[in-house]
Amino acid sequence: MVDLDYLAFLEDFLTENRKEKFLKVLQNRTNHFTVVVEDVFQMHNASAVMRSCEVFGIQQMHVIEQRFGKRIDKEIAMGAQKWVDIHAFDSVDGCITTLKRKGYQIIATTPHENDCLLEDFDISKPSALFFGTEKEGLSEEIMQQADGFLKIPMVGFTESLNISVSAAIIIQNLTNRLQNSNLNWQLSADEILEKRLAWAKNSIKDIKRIEQRYFQDLKLK
Repeated sequence: MVDLDYLAFLEDFLTENRKEKFLKVLQNRTNHFTVVVEDVFQMHNASAVMRSCEVFGIQQMHVIEQRFGKRIDKEIAMGAQKWVDIHAFDSVDGCITTLKRKGYQIIATTPHENDCLLEDFDISKPSALFFGTEKEGLSEEIMQQADGFLKIPMVGFTESLNISVSAAIIIQNLTNRLQNSNLNWQLSADEILEKRLAWAKNSIKDIKRIEQRYFQDLKLK
């Protein structure tokens, strides 16, 4: 539960335009879909996927790094890491178990004999969209645990796309359809408050000193 007095205190440090921007952006944020990238060797690709999540309204992103463990490339992310929640996992099982517990179906984005074309994908179910590398794709572990398979229709000679391009196409398509649907896809009131608090903290310089002052003043009251 967000402390509303604390939130109001922090938001006093923001401009009115900034606060209005937060509210406007949060109206188009969703947890209905989430994105997962697995063992992406070139971390700028994972960062580019994060940027697509932010641009198109996906609030949660998960990164499975069993082999490489590199940090997000802040230059490529272009500040998106301040606005998208990143969850890191060191195993496929840990990530999938967490997502299934939250009610997500596991969707592998890869050509498969039982795959579904992007435009035919059922957006009504909360889904975790898994992306692998262009060269190796997703691991067999994910493929075996997937509830469904999704692919982008292609008509050229090339049979695959770079992960950041694939993710951008899929995320844009699904979030656009979601926002034009009658589904209950938006963040809850509590989730919006949580994001307002987190984003206010991310926007304020010297936040640790300001927080310390606030809680010291509380003790004196």
